[in-house]
Amino acid sequence: MKQFIKTLFCLGFVLILAGCAARSTVVLIPDPDGRVGQLVVANEGGQQILNEKNQSVKVADVKTSPGQVTTMSAEEIRTTFADTLAAEPLPPVRFILYFMQGSDELTDDSKAMLPKIFQTIKSRESTDIVISGHTDTVGEKEYNYTLSLERAKAIFKILVVHGAVPAHITATSHGEGNPLIKTADEVAEPKNRRVEVTVR
Repeated sequence: MKQFIKTLFCLGFVLILAGCAARSTVVLIPDPDGRVGQLVVANEGGQQILNEKNQSVKVADVKTSPGQVTTMSAEEIRTTFADTLAAEPLPPVRFILYFMQGSDELTDDSKAMLPKIFQTIKSRESTDIVISGHTDTVGEKEYNYTLSLERAKAIFKILVVHGAVPAHITATSHGEGNPLIKTADEVAEPKNRRVEVTVR
């Protein structure tokens, strides 16, 4: 089947169903945030371009040109590709937790978000959790690196207390070097005082 497909620019997912006598169906579905790329389905007989949500094409063999482009309904896709979709990994879930100025203490709004993170880790039985600590630009770079590490460690401890396996967590410290909102030096930006938690 792979010899039939040439990707020019693909942001979406491609589903392929191989049937009898090498017949295959190719469908282009959006990625989790709704974007759709472009896919060229080509063989010795010709080619078809898929560039819209849920467009599909049938391919009989290597020498016969791909069939007409059609659009499958969401229900058709769910039914036809049930096994493939069931095996597809869930997209990662990202949370951003914010902190008080110069501290590893969470804001009240971020504290309220913690149960949702615990539930996500539990429901996914996650074995891949990434914690990234960050600061704003107030203070020296060395201090901010240490502070962002302390923030990451604080979230690490909270997650472990609530059931996450330590070996499944990776914690990193970025200091002020990777701001969510770019600012000049010595600017107290609340959205940069954060820890990002990614659950896969």
